[in-house]
Amino acid sequence: MADKIFLNDKLVDTEAAGISVGDSGFLYGAGLFETMRAYNGIVFRLDDHLDRLLTSAKTLFIEHSYNKEYLTEAVYKALEANNLTDARIRLTLSAGAIPQAQAKPNPTLLITATKLQPYPAEYYKKGVLVVLCPTRQNTSDPACGHKTTSYLSRMLALKQAHEKKAAEALWFTIDGRLAEGCISNVFLVKDSKIFTPTTNTPVLPGIARKTVCEMAIAGPSTSLRTGKIELIEKDLSIDDLLGTDEVFITNVIMQVMPVVGIEKHTVGEGKPGAITKKIQDYYDEFAKNNCRGKK
Repeated sequence: MADKIFLNDKLVDTEAAGISVGDSGFLYGAGLFETMRAYNGIVFRLDDHLDRLLTSAKTLFIEHSYNKEYLTEAVYKALEANNLTDARIRLTLSAGAIPQAQAKPNPTLLITATKLQPYPAEYYKKGVLVVLCPTRQNTSDPACGHKTTSYLSRMLALKQAHEKKAAEALWFTIDGRLAEGCISNVFLVKDSKIFTPTTNTPVLPGIARKTVCEMAIAGPSTSLRTGKIELIEKDLSIDDLLGTDEVFITNVIMQVMPVVGIEKHTVGEGKPGAITKKIQDYYDEFAKNNCRGKK
């Protein structure tokens, strides 16, 4: 646990922190969050995280008075107060206590920064198992595609996956399209091309997802652009998933993780594939290049 957290307008000791018993994020899940990763004291793609948060807040009517500059400063205050360089950071923004008529909104802003606990190295070397989530994603849910604090269904599905010795559970929509993982975006590789569901499936527009899409098109640097890969965003079915050559999943903490098994089905040759390894290398270089020097 972090020694200090940023709560609303100031840094406080973790033990002294508290939120209102009427906070609507606590009572109703009326909130948003961002999970971020810092390398070398620099938060990876912080602008993208904050753009996503602020866009979702506007769409879902979570009223607040924060701007990107204020949130950026607050994130770095939490990071530096805990003397961390490689860290996992979580920013939570809730609608706060439900206001009385004519009262101004009183949102809750909470930022924690803790030491990064990476996934086991074996996951990247040998690949992981995923299962299929028995619950379907409702595309008409207004919260779908946003990173809200109403996350119980995702956590239950992930717990069930872990009980089956799987790293993740993949969700399909109610009309049978591949969507995403509980905490990740999903990519397929077929005939050396990368496929991923469109964001209007809808799926969460992941920051690692965005990074992979950009790299596949251009490579992360001039030296790698000769290795660009065709990427296609489209609706994908269970047949596409089971018929693919490679699968990998992404989020900013796990980065790029190879999938070698889906339930009892073996993906490709049952080991991380060449395209997945190339994307892993691209991502590593991109992260290093974007998290150098001072913020």
